Amino acid sequence: MDVRALIMGLTFSLMWSSAFATGRVIVAHAPPLAALSLRFAISALLAVAVARALGQTWRLAPAQWRGVVVFGLSQNALYLGLNFVALQRVEASLAAIIASSMPLIVALLGWALRGERVAPLGALGLALGFGGVALIMGGRLSGGADPMGIGLCIAGAVALAWATLTVRTVTAGGNLLMVVGLQMGVGAAILAVVSLATETLTITPGWPLTLAFAYQILVPGLAATLLWFALIGRVGAVKAAVFHFLNPAFGVLIAAALLGEAISLLDVLGVAVAGAGILAVQRAGLRGA
Repeated sequence: MDVRALIMGLTFSLMWSSAFATGRVIVAHAPPLAALSLRFAISALLAVAVARALGQTWRLAPAQWRGVVVFGLSQNALYLGLNFVALQRVEASLAAIIASSMPLIVALLGWALRGERVAPLGALGLALGFGGVALIMGGRLSGGADPMGIGLCIAGAVALAWATLTVRTVTAGGNLLMVVGLQMGVGAAILAVVSLATETLTITPGWPLTLAFAYQILVPGLAATLLWFALIGRVGAVKAAVFHFLNPAFGVLIAAALLGEAISLLDVLGVAVAGAGILAVQRAGLRGA
């Protein structure tokens, strides 16, 4: 892995981890599902417009269309939708830590449901990773964290992990930016329907909401997604996934810096253990590959 790939990976991890703190700002001023639906709609229009300008087409192969629908539902509607609702109940740092366990859930589901082999290093990583997350959640629950919010975060991470396992052909055949835009369009439509049925449109306008919303569209929404696929194209999916082990630490630090969320000694210990577990799982996958 060269220096450029290292910089790309670190930048992606920072962008990804910042989505939770800025998301908490958004849900403090607007209904979570309505705000997320609007964010996806704008991002989808931008991505599709740029993709068309680059000569990409929305005439996709059937496997790609299935991937667009599954990822639009699982990643955008379920994973991010559940996390945005949860951010009304739990701190951004806790949501980021739980979401960071997605690579562990993928490895666990692959072993339990598909019989995929787990190397000894990977098994140790799973134990460490889930142990670190459990350590943090236990400390937060004893400190008064909302169990429903934690449950929503876990359900969102499982939804994304399941999509990752079941759809592996979404970017095959080119038209990457178009595929990204169409996925966001699917998520926007689903979330809009659910929002109309369940939410009251009450918005508190101001600079915090405007800046956080614009940031979410441009940075975690579009830039991080494109950077992620560029990183995969440069070093491969398994090596690129190693950067996920930084997400728990970055998520906690960004939430503390932006929102003033407290960091306990138990959080530091849990993040270190969980990060080591995620890294071990990815290293085991790298050796297997």
